[in-house]
Order: sequence, then C-alpha cells, then structure tokens
Amino acid sequence: MPQVTPSQPEIQTWQQNLPHGIDLSCRACGEPGRPVLLFLHGFPEGAWVWDPLLLHFSKPENGGYRCVAPNLRGYERSSAPDDVKAYRAKHLVQDIAALIDTECKTQGGRAPLAALIAHDWGGAVAWSLANQHPALLQKLVIVNSPHPGPFLQALQNDPAQKTASTYMNFLVQSDAAAQLTANDFERLFGFLTGQDPSLQSLTSQAMAGQADWLTPAVKAQYRQVWQHGLQGGLNYYRASPLRPATPTDPGANAVQIPPQGLRIEVPTLVLWAQDDVALLPCLTEGLDEHIADLKTVPIANATHWVVHEQPQRVIEEISAFLKT
Repeated sequence: MPQVTPSQPEIQTWQQNLPHGIDLSCRACGEPGRPVLLFLHGFPEGAWVWDPLLLHFSKPENGGYRCVAPNLRGYERSSAPDDVKAYRAKHLVQDIAALIDTECKTQGGRAPLAALIAHDWGGAVAWSLANQHPALLQKLVIVNSPHPGPFLQALQNDPAQKTASTYMNFLVQSDAAAQLTANDFERLFGFLTGQDPSLQSLTSQAMAGQADWLTPAVKAQYRQVWQHGLQGGLNYYRASPLRPATPTDPGANAVQIPPQGLRIEVPTLVLWAQDDVALLPCLTEGLDEHIADLKTVPIANATHWVVHEQPQRVIEEISAFLKT
C-alpha cells in the first residue's frame, strides 16, 4: 500500500509491481478512482520534479485529478536492468502502458488516462506510446521533448541541432557514469546549469550558471535520485540510435522511420522553452505534418529545465489545455 512521505504529507510513494516483472517507484497525489494525469520525467531527473504539479492538479478546485509520476525504469528505486537492450523504446512503452492499465482499473472501466504529460526522455516514451496506443490516453502534453520525425530530420540535416546534440555522444561513453558521479556529481550539476564542458560552447555567457532554481534543497533531491546509480538513465542514450553521427557510429544517419510510426491522433499540447541549448526551437517545425490536433506554445526566457524555472506558467498552459 502507498505510504505517506514525511516531507510531503500529501504525496504518496510506493513500488508498483507490473505484470511483466518490472517495478516502478511511484509518487502520487489525489484519490484513486479520479481521472488520471500521468507525468513522465527525463534525464537526469526523477519523479519528484513533478511534485508541484501533482499537488496542484489533485486539488478539487483544479480538477481533482489522480496525479501519478513514476520513476522510469533505471531511475531511483525502479527496476534497472543491466542489459542496454532493456531500455529500447518498446520496453519503456510497455512499462507505461502497464502502469496506465493498473491506475485506470481503479476507475471502474471509465475513460482511460485523462492526459499524459512528459518532459525530455519521458516525452520520447510518451510520443511512442501515443503513436502505438492512442486508445490509452485522451490528451498528450509534451515539454521540450522532440517528436521523432523533426528530430531525425534535424540530426541528419541541421548543423546547429547536430552540434547541440553532441553531448549525447559523451553520455554513451562507457565511463560517462563515473565522470558524472565524480566530485559530488559536479559535472552532472553542470548539465543543469549549462556549465558542463559538452554544453559550454552552446550556452551564452549570460545564461551559464544562472540556475537560480537549483537551491541546496533541490540539489539534495537530485542527489537522492542519483545515489541509486546513473547507468540506467544513461542506457536510454545507449539504446537509441537518435544521436549525431560520428566517424565510428552512423547514429541517426542510419535510421528511417515509416510515416505510420510518426502519426499522433490524440490532441497534443507542445510547450517549448526557447532558450533550450540542447533541443533547439527548430524541433517544433513541421509537427503539424504528424499531429492531427496540435497546439504549440513557445515559452520565452526559459531553458530545458522550464518545469523548475516557470512551474506556474507550465501549470497554466496545461490547465487551459485540459479544459478544451
């Protein structure tokens, strides 16, 4: 049964056992049986980053949703298989589809997931799930996570995005986890502030290090996730070919995705922070070719970590979308 955590009395935590043998450590707020909002985090984050949204949307005056945020496989206390192949998209989608089935069963056969809300790698999983299992969700919300169609095209043809994505080629290195863990996660915190060596050439001097949201308390929450290990999260990059080509790795140049693998039929909201140095605004171009019902909202003066930087703006945009 879910246990109430002392630090966040409204947020419950538990280990969800899925039928295919994977456990996901989950956070939730709101009564079981209510319409479900499911939140998926990215790298190098964890389910806790969604806490302000879980608390907000679970309140009766804000919809009274059942809000659930799992730690994806490989993160925190969730199952972390050693085999890199276990982090391919089909397995990640299987996890979330099973979690949706578990949560929505408590609704007595009512409508499926009210909305899937996702950022970064969580967004990559969400795009795939919405394409393959559209009947599982009513709406999709993506925060700075590229649709595979524009992303593939950019990695093959756009010099700026190729350069912006070169950090991926560091993250797939065999010693990446050791480098990121060293000196109390110094380099990993550098990814959050734009001060990591692989990002510095992309980050303006004015922006570098200006992560005011990264308080000592927030750093402590990140450390709590990272102390369980980084390799699971890094295996997402190793398992995916969507990265810039190198002399020894064709990467995205060897990838083709059929049109049916790109189509999204559920209503979709895309929020895109305009100062993301790793995922450029060009990745929102051409989305209407793949998405039947699309709303795109650019967010100025925000980086990849917009959920931390402008949580109220993110909440407002999602709230308006859920009411449509």
